[in-house]
Amino acid sequence: MSSFAELLDVLYEDNHVVAVNKPAGWSSAHFDGSDETVDQLVKAYLKEKYAKPGNVFLGVVHRLDKPTSGVLLFARTSKAAARLSEQFRENAVEKTYWAVVEKTSPTEWPQWGTLDDWLRHDDPNHKVIVVPPSTPDAKPARTHFQVKATHGGLMLLELRPQSGRKHQLRVQLASRGCPVFGDVKYGASRPFGHAVGLHARSISFLHPTKNEPITLTAEVPKGWRGPFAYLLPK
Repeated sequence: MSSFAELLDVLYEDNHVVAVNKPAGWSSAHFDGSDETVDQLVKAYLKEKYAKPGNVFLGVVHRLDKPTSGVLLFARTSKAAARLSEQFRENAVEKTYWAVVEKTSPTEWPQWGTLDDWLRHDDPNHKVIVVPPSTPDAKPARTHFQVKATHGGLMLLELRPQSGRKHQLRVQLASRGCPVFGDVKYGASRPFGHAVGLHARSISFLHPTKNEPITLTAEVPKGWRGPFAYLLPK
């Protein structure tokens, strides 16, 4: 049997936090459903590495959508979990995503700008939709963007969300005629296996005990290198 360490791409680890490069197609945490999840795999990795008896504590401080890859951060102590969760609640964590989108709209995008919308859960359809600001239960969503490259009807965007709404990036892009590649749930023309073209590229936060700034960066999945070769930085 393979070691759990061989199954994980660990980006950072100390006594307080651990971060991995989450593969697409995996749920972040066990309360997302009944599938095998990344937090369970990380717990098994820590238990194996440190020969820990009994249960291993692992605090889930944020999540990525199942088809999204990239930096996923966990806390290894309850104190770290509380402090990191507070940073996420206060939008003190800087998150950067790369998105490959289908450019189906003829509208030209400026080189950079901001997407502002109001979003609401459409529970019967298990989706999130853009609605007028006065809609009951609607919540504001803001994302800064920069166009990195365009080629063959596709566009690579760097996204910096300033709010953390469910499916925020996917919905905001799809509503402007640019669904994330492979995201058939929100209008993409074809699937991309278990993935969509959305990757949590980096995350910056304050270490929960040292108060030192930390930035972690995750390489894009190998599956991006072929279809998106002309978009990615050399």
